[in-house]
Amino acid sequence: MFLDFFLLLKNDGLPVTLKEYLTLLEALDKEVVGYSVDDFYFLSRAILIKHEKFLDRFDVLFGHYFEGMDFIPNDAFLKIPKEWLEKNSVNDLTDEEKALIESLGGWDKLMERFKELMDEQNERHEGGNKWIGTGGTSPFGAYGYNPEGIRMGQEGSRHRKAVKVWDKREFRNYSDEVELNVRNIKMALKRLRIFTREGVPDELDLDTTINKTCRNAGILDIEMIPSKQNRVKVLLFFDVGGTMDDHVSICSELFSAAKHEFKHLEYFYFHNCLYETVWKDNARRHDRIPTMEVLNKYNGDYKVIIIGDAYMSPYEILYKGGSVEHYNKEAGIIWLERLKRQYPYICWLNPNNEIYWQYAESTRIIRELFNNRMYPLTLSGLSLAMKALKDKKASFQSILDGN
Repeated sequence: MFLDFFLLLKNDGLPVTLKEYLTLLEALDKEVVGYSVDDFYFLSRAILIKHEKFLDRFDVLFGHYFEGMDFIPNDAFLKIPKEWLEKNSVNDLTDEEKALIESLGGWDKLMERFKELMDEQNERHEGGNKWIGTGGTSPFGAYGYNPEGIRMGQEGSRHRKAVKVWDKREFRNYSDEVELNVRNIKMALKRLRIFTREGVPDELDLDTTINKTCRNAGILDIEMIPSKQNRVKVLLFFDVGGTMDDHVSICSELFSAAKHEFKHLEYFYFHNCLYETVWKDNARRHDRIPTMEVLNKYNGDYKVIIIGDAYMSPYEILYKGGSVEHYNKEAGIIWLERLKRQYPYICWLNPNNEIYWQYAESTRIIRELFNNRMYPLTLSGLSLAMKALKDKKASFQSILDGN
């Protein structure tokens, strides 16, 4: 069975060698790992994969071979001639024409139709409504328009409606070195401070000292107490890339303010919707951290703030495999529900103007999921969010308990 797996990787274009395959067999023979699929995954990935750019493809092939996961072979995309996707012209449609364009009727039909086209198409198409091409209303290609499409070969997003994107994606970290020009962001975050006295007594308790001295017939009796410190613990989850590129500046300011304000702060990045992994550095975002590991490491005492525009295809929230970048085994809504159950004090900050929320189905879904605890990324919205994170009656645990 391992030979077939090795051949699957090699035939798909991954640079695996016979020597590496023999090393893998030797490691298994010496019982370097236990008898589990997870252990074998990490062992085979460490031995067979030599560059991080092949990690995503390895994951897809591994899942397909050992777990029966569906996938579209890389050669399906390599067979698409470059000229099919070159930009010659852009068809500017009227609002009425856009309204007449019908989707294919769902996620499964979209992927099924794409596979059929890969077998049938043999030339470039431009301006049509069926084939893989450019400038048309087909769901497949570049520089066209369709409310549910697969974007390929296009330089950047235009309508922001793609349900899958087969392009190289590069995201930037939000900077925590930004010199804030909006000091009020810090002031709004201060509302979340929770002061406690812990540690070495290093501050004079004047009232108690006076009281004890009076009871001691005027003989000085000094009482020391630990100084007050902000003990609040915060988890930030930042949506990054895609439509969030419009909000890099404000998110960087928020991140910088939070780094200065909260001593116990952890942060993670995700794209569009939360799935099985998150990451700490966008330059190395293939070094993923399992989301379940985050849930297990940080207990329910943490206040959780999710920052994102909640603007995406509804498939990315509701469907297995709906992510634009990878095959997610569980729908995004499942992971968001887990986050809610783990952290009763949680809210969502949306940098989009609040008047536009009603027009995006994905925003409505997430807002409802979070019991309307979605706030605009404005000073007033920040103040409301910080107040909600301290309000016991507004916590999700209170809602679940029926209080």
